[in-house]
Amino acid sequence: MEKVDLKKDLKEFYRPSAKAVTEVDVPSMTFLMIDGEGDPNSSKEYAAAVEALFAVSYSAKFMVKNGLTATDYAVMPLEGLWWADDMSDFAKDKSKWKWTAMIMQPDFVTRETIEAAIASVKEKKNLPALSKMRVETLKEGRCAQLMHIGPFSQEGPTIEKVREFIKAKGKRSAGRHHEIYLSDIRKADPAKWKTVIRQPMQ
Repeated sequence: MEKVDLKKDLKEFYRPSAKAVTEVDVPSMTFLMIDGEGDPNSSKEYAAAVEALFAVSYSAKFMVKNGLTATDYAVMPLEGLWWADDMSDFAKDKSKWKWTAMIMQPDFVTRETIEAAIASVKEKKNLPALSKMRVETLKEGRCAQLMHIGPFSQEGPTIEKVREFIKAKGKRSAGRHHEIYLSDIRKADPAKWKTVIRQPMQ
């Protein structure tokens, strides 16, 4: 059986430095996505989206592992795009946040496999968020990114470092604030949580 280590192969994008902001050119990647709005800390909609994304991602993983290609790989981490219609609300009112929760799917996982995985999960669990799930290709291009170590509530200085890096390059932020959650927050000490902070720029 072939084993693929996606986090190692894509280390440049999923394991950035925690000491210095780096610039990367992020290629097109395919994601399972679910859109929603509201405070992720209290939103049932957000929790339902995360549950559905992981359920389908794991179903697809085992279909590929047990299929003709017999390829094994680890499901990729949860990611999120974050914004607000009025960005002045973003820092002060989480209830007005809008988000896209998503998980990257390897190139060798076909659309047919994903559709079969969605159908399988629907048959077994019929999760409400499945009706909102879509498959989409995202190409962010040039981005600045930095690893944040610690709880989400303390991301401010890390985000500011990314913004200052972009300004120093003579560029401006473009696209949506992007976070990649590398830690299992149910088990890990919040002081050790690892979150990639990424911002497209132009």
